[in-house]
Amino acid sequence: MAGIAVIGAGMGAMAAAARLAVAGHRVTVFERGATYGGALGRFERDGFAFDTGPGLLHLPAVYRDLFVKTGREPLERCVELTQVDPASRHVFPDGSSATLPNASRAGVLTALDEALGAGAGERWSALLVRAREAWDATRRPLLEEPLWADWRVLGRDPYPAVRRRGLFGRGGGKGPTTATLAEVARRELTDPRLVALLESHALAYGFDPRTAPASATVLPYMEQTFGSWYVTGGMRALAAALYARCRARKVEFAFGAEVTGILAKDGRTAGVELADGRVADAEFVVAGVDPVRLPELCAAREPWSEEDVRPAPGQGDRAAARLTVCLALRGARPADAVHRTVVHAADRTAELTGVFGDGHDLRTPCARPTVTVLRPDDPATRPDDDHEAVTLTASVAPHGPVDRLDGEALEQDADRLVASAEAAVPGLRERVLWRKVLPPTDGGPVPGPALAGQEGRFLRPGNRTRIPGLYVVGGWSHPGGGLAHAGMSGAIVAGLIVNGDDWHGSE
Repeated sequence: MAGIAVIGAGMGAMAAAARLAVAGHRVTVFERGATYGGALGRFERDGFAFDTGPGLLHLPAVYRDLFVKTGREPLERCVELTQVDPASRHVFPDGSSATLPNASRAGVLTALDEALGAGAGERWSALLVRAREAWDATRRPLLEEPLWADWRVLGRDPYPAVRRRGLFGRGGGKGPTTATLAEVARRELTDPRLVALLESHALAYGFDPRTAPASATVLPYMEQTFGSWYVTGGMRALAAALYARCRARKVEFAFGAEVTGILAKDGRTAGVELADGRVADAEFVVAGVDPVRLPELCAAREPWSEEDVRPAPGQGDRAAARLTVCLALRGARPADAVHRTVVHAADRTAELTGVFGDGHDLRTPCARPTVTVLRPDDPATRPDDDHEAVTLTASVAPHGPVDRLDGEALEQDADRLVASAEAAVPGLRERVLWRKVLPPTDGGPVPGPALAGQEGRFLRPGNRTRIPGLYVVGGWSHPGGGLAHAGMSGAIVAGLIVNGDDWHGSE
């Protein structure tokens, strides 16, 4: 039985802690903040409550497996998990809209044909058939296994090129490799509304479709295949359930305990040093932090070099941040309201330039950005049935102009989100009692899931480091950001510690 120190109480870190405790290890989690859950935050005021992180769960099997493997109670006994149906409504700049059912390929095909015209559903369906090939090729190496030592093979995009006729068609089974998601969208979907639908999935994860690999088609494939799920009481309830599971398995938590150093002895980890000068001995250290911080943390007692602690393949692609606006509304939620509506930007080129730059890092906020509107039918989110809690989110530049983080600029950005969201909630501005604007997390980007292609730029650093006993977990490490990926990150790290660094993943 080894002593294990876990830095941070995010979802990936707690997933690792619970699994390690069940395996018989003594686990202590050191969290510099006052609570657990990482990105799964909650804002409450006047009887209203809002999720401040992910609003829905995709691929719930990850957490079902976690709860089964760490105790007698399955996930559904710990939280009330419901499938959101319809999965989403998409409102396009031309006034058309499409309401898509949850986890139904045939239903989505029919809905798109009815909303966007005959043939739209078939084009979308054909794209997701190819996305399935990319998913099948990358599911294990990018979600279930430690990052391969030869990770460069994942730099090749698994999305299959489409056979085309004519002079520039594919010949002899060979053809040009599709480089970006935007190219896939233009060539295979043609309808600008379908293009917006595809690219909005990348944008929601902070990816620029102009540079994201074609394998990003796995994002809508994953959602459409495995469904969208909501936790009653808000997604924060999932974090609370995982925290309770950790405590039930005797994981110790220290809040307000900032780790300032990772200690070494004889070339391997020996524990952590806290801001107050205390030292906690540990045979293994699981760092739920951005790997770029490892050199700083590892310099506390022994001069480890940056090369020693940097996990391959590097730091991956850093993308957009997320702006959130919580709206307390007067008036009841209509019975036919959709849980999630995506209102697409009228000028997508302006939006992408505003978020990701134009090659000269010029970023001007888009007048009407793509906005995701969440309207959960959950009494826990509102003081009574005569009010409604609505959350707006949009991808924004991670840093942008320096003044984007001051109060006045944030309020202007929030105004833009509210103006766009009226396409989903008519009369929205007249219903607002108050609003809370939550700036981009730490003024920085939100990690997206690892993707194959683009020579590995969209991979995340592996969970093993070059220092024996030191591992990294969470959204900035393999397999990347997102709730499902965080859960798998914890499973991979626990597997490496329990089974040794030559472990290749569960069969």
